[in-house]
Amino acid sequence: MRAYGRSGVRAVTRTVPGRTDHVVVVGAGLAGLSAALHLLGAGRRVTVVERDELPGGRAGRMEIDGYRIDTGPTVLTMPDLADEPFAAVGDSLRERVELVPLHPAYRARFADGSSLDVHTGAEAMAAEVERFAGAREAAGYLRMRDWLERLYRAQMRRFIDANFDSPLGLLHPDLARLAALGGFGRLDARIGGFLHDERLRRVFSFQALYAGVPPARALAAYAVIAYMDTVAGVYFPRGGMHALPRAMADAAADAGADLRFGREVTRLERSGGRVTAVVAGDERIPCDAVVLTPDLPVAYRMLGGAPRRPVRLKHSPSAVVLHLGTDRTWPELAHHTLSFGAAWRGTFDELTRAGRLMSDPSLLITRPTATDPSLAPPGRHLHYVLAPCPNTDIGPGAAEWADLAPRYRDSVLRTLEERGLTGLASAIETECVVTPADWAAQGHAAGTPFATAHTFAQTGPFRPRNLVRSAENAVLAGCGTTPGVGVPTVLLSGKLAARRITGARGPSGGASLSSSASSSAQEALHDRA
Repeated sequence: MRAYGRSGVRAVTRTVPGRTDHVVVVGAGLAGLSAALHLLGAGRRVTVVERDELPGGRAGRMEIDGYRIDTGPTVLTMPDLADEPFAAVGDSLRERVELVPLHPAYRARFADGSSLDVHTGAEAMAAEVERFAGAREAAGYLRMRDWLERLYRAQMRRFIDANFDSPLGLLHPDLARLAALGGFGRLDARIGGFLHDERLRRVFSFQALYAGVPPARALAAYAVIAYMDTVAGVYFPRGGMHALPRAMADAAADAGADLRFGREVTRLERSGGRVTAVVAGDERIPCDAVVLTPDLPVAYRMLGGAPRRPVRLKHSPSAVVLHLGTDRTWPELAHHTLSFGAAWRGTFDELTRAGRLMSDPSLLITRPTATDPSLAPPGRHLHYVLAPCPNTDIGPGAAEWADLAPRYRDSVLRTLEERGLTGLASAIETECVVTPADWAAQGHAAGTPFATAHTFAQTGPFRPRNLVRSAENAVLAGCGTTPGVGVPTVLLSGKLAARRITGARGPSGGASLSSSASSSAQEALHDRA
């Protein structure tokens, strides 16, 4: 069905044809739960099937010796986007989860011994930058902040919170605005135009690694991630990040979803070009449409094969994560601390080209018990150390990590002790080390939880689509498809998947309706109101 945006440019928005009354969502991660809530809000009957015993997917929970450990993301930004799935069913994120704003959002520690607190308030951050690097850099920070805000406004509803059927979907006045803002230049050069201090440039460009691209090669448009991290605010849910998917699952259940945990989907039944049922063990669940949230290779196998692409997909770097339960902590650590090594460009080359472990690592240390002591036994502390590493496509293979993991764990701990966390190794009472081999065992392609990289050829309309040709009523969601990696974007991917089924109004202002849209959705919303 065709829709016309405010610009007058014709856009084609495809939706699932035929009946879509009952939708099965495979996976109760953030994307699947977001899709489920938006579908429920549109009046669909929803069944969610999850292989684990708990919701969350990558944002899972592990309990060891009284420590409650988040196994996935540690940073929550853009809480308004996280609230959208709740609002779809007349619920509220903030009524279900206590969100604690983090001040500072990050602490950055550098190889020269200097330290910078990253504040999301303009005045506080400008004062901190002036203390750290002088008045000229503080003025440059304020100019950069204004640019980040304009960049976000130019991108969000048109290019991030949007379904694309072809590159023609880019033809909109916001594309010219994005170009005028320098969004198609290189990230490090654009940030360098505002900030001369190399340490500051790191703070506002390291986020490109989330997208799987070094700052020197990333589009400046990806500074929108820095906007989310350093302008919009960083929050921590009381009870840990897992509180978010748990609250989403509760909201979905209260809105009528059928949640089935501990059921692994083994195959899809089909008739012609449609999926007619989802099979989990000996259980068969008939459906009118299906949302698939496993990593792309798994989803494609369920559908009978991957779509053809002219170039093989490239994946983001992976990570080794040390979950450490300790009998002490270090006051110099904030809730989130970035420990930068002296190396920079060479580090990205090691991670994305040479396939080597970082010789001078930059590390993220998260101390969730700084904000919520209940996540550890009394008097104990949790430390989450993330060390980026090559994915298994270009670096050590999954089998090699059996021998490599303990050596690398020891190396990371030595590095942190050399950087001031004296006695860290001896303070550890409980630990869990996660490597690319573990990510691969969970079904993540190339042994990375960060999915396909955001190269230009894998961004926007060029990213793997959430609609597939092999099944007319199957939709994909998750970090491998539209719009990409990160908690806010994964939540949006669930909404965009639901929009493909419900034909909900998109950001262009034009509505596209599937042929099954009926009064049942409106009646359900009316009943809830």
